[in-house]
Amino acid sequence: MQFISDSGALICRRQGETLRIEPWGRDSFRIRATMFPAFSGQDWALTETPEPAEAKITFYTEDHREGDGSFRPYPMAAIENGRLRITVNHGGVMTFYRDGVKVLREHYRNYGGSITKESHCLKVVNREWVPYVGGDYRLTVRFEPNDGEKLFGMGQYQQPDLDLKGCVLELAQKNSQTTVPFLLSSLGYGMLWNNPAVGRVAFGKNITEWEAAACKDMDIWFTVAEDPKGLVKNYTAVAGRAPMMREDCMGFWQCKLRYRTQEEVLSVARKYHEMGIQLDVIVIDFFHWTVQGDWKFDEKYWPDPKAMIDELHAMGIKVMVSVWPSVDRRSENFYEMAERGLLMRTERGAMQTYDYQGDCVQLDPFNPETRKFVWEKCKQHYYDLGIDYFWLDNSEPDLTKYDFDNFRYYIGPALECSNLYPQWYSRIFFDNETALGNDKVVNLLRSGWAGSQKYGNVLWSGDVPSTWESLRDQVAAGLNIGLAGIPWWNTDIGGFMEGNVFDPAFRELLIRWYEWAVFQPVMRLHGDREPFTIPALDDRDFGGGYLHTGQDNEMWSYGEENFAIMKKHYGLRKSLLPYLKQIFAEAHENGSPLLRAMFYEFPEDQACWELKDQYMFGPDYLVAPILAPQTFSRKVYLPKGQWQDIRTGEILTGGRTVEAPAPIDSIPVFKRK
Repeated sequence: MQFISDSGALICRRQGETLRIEPWGRDSFRIRATMFPAFSGQDWALTETPEPAEAKITFYTEDHREGDGSFRPYPMAAIENGRLRITVNHGGVMTFYRDGVKVLREHYRNYGGSITKESHCLKVVNREWVPYVGGDYRLTVRFEPNDGEKLFGMGQYQQPDLDLKGCVLELAQKNSQTTVPFLLSSLGYGMLWNNPAVGRVAFGKNITEWEAAACKDMDIWFTVAEDPKGLVKNYTAVAGRAPMMREDCMGFWQCKLRYRTQEEVLSVARKYHEMGIQLDVIVIDFFHWTVQGDWKFDEKYWPDPKAMIDELHAMGIKVMVSVWPSVDRRSENFYEMAERGLLMRTERGAMQTYDYQGDCVQLDPFNPETRKFVWEKCKQHYYDLGIDYFWLDNSEPDLTKYDFDNFRYYIGPALECSNLYPQWYSRIFFDNETALGNDKVVNLLRSGWAGSQKYGNVLWSGDVPSTWESLRDQVAAGLNIGLAGIPWWNTDIGGFMEGNVFDPAFRELLIRWYEWAVFQPVMRLHGDREPFTIPALDDRDFGGGYLHTGQDNEMWSYGEENFAIMKKHYGLRKSLLPYLKQIFAEAHENGSPLLRAMFYEFPEDQACWELKDQYMFGPDYLVAPILAPQTFSRKVYLPKGQWQDIRTGEILTGGRTVEAPAPIDSIPVFKRK
């Protein structure tokens, strides 16, 4: 092993690999390795200028026992930045220390002159580079597990587990699965897998393995801090923080699949207005267009969208419109985009990448010419008419089949970069809107990646089913994506699919979901409501008229009793506006999520590290959703202190678990005194 100090960075070279460790912000290091002559130069999620830091580098030797029983000195190196210290032994194995205490070590099980304290013949190495002929490498990086450690973050996965220890996670974007590879440990460290390649991570009991299907570099950012809040602050300082949310997006959003005509939109908005219920946003969902890729209203059903938008604005309602990245062969834009190389490519077989309601190919947002072309179309047909926000649906992108090895983008093969797709798709709109002077861009997306919080992205949890199991999954999803640095998040109230509006059981689920949504960053009523008995508007095989629509999905659509409950909770949401402004500002200033796992606010309370079905909404409100049918009370753990039930005003002393009532018209919420 060759150790070199280079302008404050530690360079380690061994057997063709170059390892570079350099300070990158407070108590943090960026760690890169490559088998190529030089690094790729990509910063990926590390877009912000790090806080200046000086590292202390030392070279020394450590005696290791040889096969004959004698001891031999082997070279070692260490680099320190504040509370974080990393040592590298003569085999390139890294060990990480927080305040002098080991928190992580690479896994190495290969005989090599006592590279580790023990000799093994398994031929398992810490960083395994498997080359592709003439190209990139498949990379596996291995770490030793820590007994009793809890792991959080990593984005949004459809599972009930908040603690990810023992989980295997696919590193790939899919509908309702959002990969954001920032990991937060109960041992006081955070780690960003700064690599947008498709892959997987296994947090096993016996080993942790990170895999990238194709890459040129290993790129890891590592930090330590006193508590989870400090870790998120350090991370978002280098990956970016959300802008300040617009105040007129903090209330109630109305949405359904789907409003088919401008008159349907206006009739809904007028009724809310007459009832005195102020909509912040009304959403016009998919197939208001002619075919995918035309990015404009179907004139047959939207004859004067400018007049519609003006009327909505007069009622104080902002307007969001759905945009998809798929381009139908029938689109007026398809052949120009195909000829100019503005669409994603297939490595073999047909060009088709998506087949929902048409033979489609997704656009390639990595190509700057694509971004310019699509924005010009959307600006002409939407933005210039007064459309306020864009719903960037299918942003993973959704694919006919997730054969990532068959797709290629402007910057390289999909295996190497496709996790970045939703972020660059969002930047078609964020970058251009910002250039026009809009300093508070808000767009709704179904996926994102590390750093997506910078680009005005409100993520939602995807097309999840209308089931109690799914409701439970969304709580863990919202908490973990917040710990991964993305504070703007929401769900389809009631779930997206399989909800029958006439079924009392579904109505119960909807009400419990709605009550929980009051305490989400964005409160949005949406869903594809059954039964599908509403006839199509026409028999064309294109345009806005032929595709089905779901049943009504407005507050008044579920009976008078449920309407009264929803209106009451709408009022509760409006009353929280000053507090919402406060916690959105905190997300902007230090990266803190709005939905916070209990341990985020109470890291010293060990009981809070075990809780996954209650959380803090900002620093003050403890929220305990109802997650099972016919449940009218539940256990709630109150940390030490005084807590006020916001429904009754009763003051309770914490440090204990209480049985809280939960009648159908409310869920337990306690305010910290």
